[in-house]
Amino acid sequence: MYPDELVYTGVLAASIPVGFLFRYLSPPVKKGAALLLGLSIIIATCQVHALHSLVTVIGTWILIKCNWRLAPMLSLFWTFLYLLFFRCVTWFGFPTPTPFANAVQLLLTLKMVSLANEVHSFHVEKKKEISSVGVLSREPSLYDVISYSYCYVGVMTGPFFRFQTYADWLEQSRPLALPSWEPCLQRLKLVPVFGALFLAVNSVFPLAYVRTDDFLKHNFFFRFFYMVVVFFVFRMRFYAAWCSAEAGCISAGLGCYPERAECKPGRGPTVNYSPKSLSEEKYDFKTIQNIDCYNTDFCVKVRHGMRYWNMTVQWWLHHYIYPNAPFKSYTLRAGWTMFISAYWHGLHAGYYLSFLTIPLCIAAESAMEASVRSRLGPGGQKLFDWVHWFLKMRAYDYMCMGFVLLRASDTISYWSSIYFAMHVVAVLCIVVGGALKGGRRKEKGGATFINGDKNDKKE
Repeated sequence: MYPDELVYTGVLAASIPVGFLFRYLSPPVKKGAALLLGLSIIIATCQVHALHSLVTVIGTWILIKCNWRLAPMLSLFWTFLYLLFFRCVTWFGFPTPTPFANAVQLLLTLKMVSLANEVHSFHVEKKKEISSVGVLSREPSLYDVISYSYCYVGVMTGPFFRFQTYADWLEQSRPLALPSWEPCLQRLKLVPVFGALFLAVNSVFPLAYVRTDDFLKHNFFFRFFYMVVVFFVFRMRFYAAWCSAEAGCISAGLGCYPERAECKPGRGPTVNYSPKSLSEEKYDFKTIQNIDCYNTDFCVKVRHGMRYWNMTVQWWLHHYIYPNAPFKSYTLRAGWTMFISAYWHGLHAGYYLSFLTIPLCIAAESAMEASVRSRLGPGGQKLFDWVHWFLKMRAYDYMCMGFVLLRASDTISYWSSIYFAMHVVAVLCIVVGGALKGGRRKEKGGATFINGDKNDKKE
């Protein structure tokens, strides 16, 4: 493990027992303590670079106060423009931010854009004298905004949660009576396995080996296999981190709602529910669920793999980026959403090469589903799905290499060493699918790219 990873591990591990202590605090004390602890973590790990986050927060608050009507658009422009400055600060003679400052800035960007949208919804519904699920009851003060921004829960690791989720957490009437140990331990039970697999496989198949001349001396099958183990290491690392981060939320009670609320990751409750006694109520923590390990590995489709990975961020993209894309075409909207996701992650070319490959893969699977799977019987469809699953995993293996190698030269060098195999397969599927169907499939309505197919339940 690198020193940075040890710090992340320490923060995640400490947040779990600390969360249980926060259940004993009254709302005002909980709010102030969460703020002070979050600021302490940020100042200790980011030092002077913590000022970047403060500028982002204050700037967003000013935009909201000046013009709530345009706040959603202005906040997106402001936070993403500041991300560009943040990543290019060395050009202006400022010191390079720490990796911890980058993590804080990424999550804060999501929070500030969401906050601006929540305030906008509050004013719109106030004028119409209506009230929808999950809409704020009042406009947050500057102290509210700062407290939300620097709340210690997930401050560097996520998951993303809306301001309304944070406000509901503060106002829980009987936090000690809510589920705690059982769901927390349930989320942590596989973390040691994920961590051990990450350390073991990474030691045998280090990523750095891909960049060596010796790597290219191996045959095609070894080079192809290497991306499989690299993505496996990548998954184990994030499975362990995100499950631990969720456990930190669970221990504090953040994101705990009745099952009747039909919560979605990132979004929170989607239906109104009337209070019941705690003994009659069943609760879940779907609001802060950021990873579904089983479905990430074993779902069939590329588009579904995205749904189960970094789930709270996928909701953010689906809710704030996809609907506002400057295109009407489904394919172009998908590409735009992936471009924004790549930009949010960073300026490295590998992010863009990977994320912009996803729409191609989705187009390929859609073409084959429409032209081949739809014509098969039950047995043929089952076989088709197994092949589809295998290719989906190889597509994610392939795209992961750009995500971890980062540089365009390294990514293209690796992809060329396996003859751009997955790009070739995707193009062939589109061509063959189009030829078999005899025409272009009409685009379907609905934001299916991030959150699923058109037949899935809407928010």
